[in-house]
Amino acid sequence: MHIDEATMFGKDSRSDAGIRWRQKLGVVGIAAALGLAILLCPVQLHAQAKVGTTGAQFLELGVSARAMGMAEAFTAVADDITSVFYNPAGLTYLYGHQAAFTYIKMPADIKYGFAAIGLPLESIGGVLGVGMYGLSSGDIEEMDYNRVPTGRTFSWNNYALGVSYGRYLTDRFSVGFTVKYIGEFAHDYSANGWAADVGTVYNTGFRGFKIAMVITNFGPDMTFISKAYPLPINFRFGGSVNVIEGVDHLVTFAVEGSHPSDNLEKYNSGVEYSFRDYLILRAGGRFNYDVDGFTAGGGLRLPFGEDRELQFDYAYQDFGMLTEVHRFTMTIGF
Repeated sequence: MHIDEATMFGKDSRSDAGIRWRQKLGVVGIAAALGLAILLCPVQLHAQAKVGTTGAQFLELGVSARAMGMAEAFTAVADDITSVFYNPAGLTYLYGHQAAFTYIKMPADIKYGFAAIGLPLESIGGVLGVGMYGLSSGDIEEMDYNRVPTGRTFSWNNYALGVSYGRYLTDRFSVGFTVKYIGEFAHDYSANGWAADVGTVYNTGFRGFKIAMVITNFGPDMTFISKAYPLPINFRFGGSVNVIEGVDHLVTFAVEGSHPSDNLEKYNSGVEYSFRDYLILRAGGRFNYDVDGFTAGGGLRLPFGEDRELQFDYAYQDFGMLTEVHRFTMTIGF
């Protein structure tokens, strides 16, 4: 005699499962609608850029070769220690200690570096992350108002130190936040301030489909000498899904939109292909940006010892008239 699931658990079991699934889809739909409304409404109301109205622009420079290889469509993908920059809610996907170091070769000999470490907190739950950022212009020749060299040089330096924390609120929904100190220095002058990031990730449980939102660099104005300027606040909303899931092959596709406080809306899309979790290839496109568009990159993951791995990632970023930008990231899991 055959007894189906509805008979065994009651005639309403299937309808209950359907209700739960519709509730999940409802949450996804509401979040998607909210994100799109936030992104699209400003286009209707303020269809103009406000370039040059914010400071501390180094806070907008991507710090991960993996993320840039996907054109930084990374808010929903973030699942490693670079989540301290892209979305602190993504720290919940760290199940062990992890550290990362990035070197970025910028145009005009500008140097930018990033280092971070993530530590799961078994006693209280959640994951703690610490990230450090530093940009240096190098020596710049000083000139007077007539463009005559004075024989002196100066440099412009930017630093930030952030502390992040992420944890699950349910088995599928996680939140995270970051608080960071910001410093900018030139000659004998400096500016100091702080900012905060808040992010969320919702994992639907279907083919790794995730939706995520984050607001970054929210904080008070900074003052350099006697001039106050706001920080580059940005709202980002994105999603990612595994379009191919196999034993040897995994392909993740991600899209993202952002609404910066000092520019028009921007849109990113990227794809990541992983072969046996060792060899990774990436490509993406950035739309409505001032100079760059196409990005590409790859990585190599090398397990060693017991529960340890070493990963090397590289990303190429087309920077238009400013040639290109190269990123190199090394990640250690231990």
